[in-house]
Amino acid sequence: MPSRTGAKTHPHHDAPDTVEDFRRLAALPEGPERDALRDALVRAWLPMAHRLAGRFRSRGESYDDLCQVAALGLVKAVDRYDPDLGNAFESYAVPTVTGEIKRHFRDHMWTLHVPRRVQELRNRVRHASQDLSQTVQGRSPTVAEIAECTGLTEDEVRTGQSAAESFSALSLDAEMPGSGDGWSLGDALGGPDPALDTVVDREAVKDRLAELPERERAILYMRFFDDMTQNSIAQELGLSQMHVSRLISRSCGRVRDQVMGDTGDA
Repeated sequence: MPSRTGAKTHPHHDAPDTVEDFRRLAALPEGPERDALRDALVRAWLPMAHRLAGRFRSRGESYDDLCQVAALGLVKAVDRYDPDLGNAFESYAVPTVTGEIKRHFRDHMWTLHVPRRVQELRNRVRHASQDLSQTVQGRSPTVAEIAECTGLTEDEVRTGQSAAESFSALSLDAEMPGSGDGWSLGDALGGPDPALDTVVDREAVKDRLAELPERERAILYMRFFDDMTQNSIAQELGLSQMHVSRLISRSCGRVRDQVMGDTGDA
């Protein structure tokens, strides 16, 4: 079983002395004895994995889930570590576990799918912004300053800044910023505009209306655009109200049949 040693040998209190155990693990053949030693090494180094997981607590993922991801990274480190290379296990395990946690955020924590290159731009821009914020007073770093610091182009910096807005999304029930009256984001969403159907209908009948006789066009215009009654139109044109009614019905039917015929041909 792995044992602990003092802080003079290892930089952290959760770093056990497992040098001999890893050498024995590398020499053992596959079997129950090797599996038991492997499990013991993983348990011995779990405090370190949990400590590394704690560094990412503020990024929106639960600590328990982060510990599970860190434990997976630790298992990979134990399985891949080669003591014959001369490096301490901790120096190998820390970047392996940290990389597994970062990979988890990259692959599972983005609300919108963002290409890996854009995610990397976002991280470089975010880190540079944090560093530059300590040197500029009373303002945020400019795009040009971030570009100079990172070696990126200004367009790449803007892409990274835009990607930061894709990491998480607000609920539609969230209150609109500055509203103060209970309005949510969902209340600001638009809906289908019924006037669009009117536009389609007008465009569909425009050419057919132009083909009607002048008097019938005038009657339809007075009825549907000037909102005149059939009796008023009859008086205006010196016709009977019944005749005006027949002309309107005949004109509308003719236009409708022609438009429906055009639709059928399409």
